[in-house]
Amino acid sequence: MRIQQLRELLDYIAECRLDMAKMYHRLHNQADSSRAKLVLEYFEKHQKDVAQHLEDYIDAAPSKILDAWYKDFVFEDFKKRCQDVMLPANMSEDDVLELHLELDNALIALLEKTAASSSSAEVKSALEDLVRVEKIHQHRLVHSTIRMEDI
Repeated sequence: MRIQQLRELLDYIAECRLDMAKMYHRLHNQADSSRAKLVLEYFEKHQKDVAQHLEDYIDAAPSKILDAWYKDFVFEDFKKRCQDVMLPANMSEDDVLELHLELDNALIALLEKTAASSSSAEVKSALEDLVRVEKIHQHRLVHSTIRMEDI
């Protein structure tokens, strides 16, 4: 995917979150374990919430930040990546968490890369703030998932 403005990048990341939610829903239908299903349901809801928070951020952010331009910024076809993911029916909660962290870290890395290539200090700061928020969301999700193992 070729991205030219920050607004497009953030919209794309929100779409990626929804693609992840669809993937978790699909995997939920294929999973045998009730514990894996519980984790998949939680991840699906979490991704929908994160996408909504990102959309809210886009609606509230100043235009001068969202309109920042980037040259030749290319990222993988994340939708296809999510569609191609297959886990065995006997997947474990750890398998699901490992998959999530792999995909989540790819999106966080994209934000970090964009922040590093931003010429405006204001845009760079805004992206670094988004990265911090994404990492906090990830940290909380991992903790919640680990606590589910105690249920």
